[in-house]
Amino acid sequence: MPAVRALVQRVTEAGVTVRGADGQFGVETGRIGPGLCVLVGVTHTDDEAVATKLAEKLWTLRVFDDDAGVMNRSAADLDAEILVVSQFTLYGDASGGRRPSLIAAARPEHAEPLVDAVVSRLRQLGATVATGRFRTEMRLSLANDGPVTLLLER
Repeated sequence: MPAVRALVQRVTEAGVTVRGADGQFGVETGRIGPGLCVLVGVTHTDDEAVATKLAEKLWTLRVFDDDAGVMNRSAADLDAEILVVSQFTLYGDASGGRRPSLIAAARPEHAEPLVDAVVSRLRQLGATVATGRFRTEMRLSLANDGPVTLLLER
């Protein structure tokens, strides 16, 4: 069964930088204020329909506090920004030893279009979306708000 994985963190801010031509990190590809930082992992059997459902879930996931302090509002309700970063290690399996196996992670040729589909659908829904850069070493900085962190599988 298809199961795109997403690690969702409610943040006050988040940003991602990549290594520049000089070999140093510092080229910023995405930055958001209050919203969601979402690490997306794709496996071999995932398809565009699953990516679309994940995007819809992310946009409507009620993880933001209402006036009573209850997580009752979504990114859609607040027009919160979303940072999406591909993260193949979400499919790392360390149950067989100390070095994680990444066999369950999809190859980049399969994963990249699906991460792009998540981003595209979020934008169609009205989200302001920032991203990392596929096939690049990245550094992610964030301030987790709450902290609120959820693992989703769609």
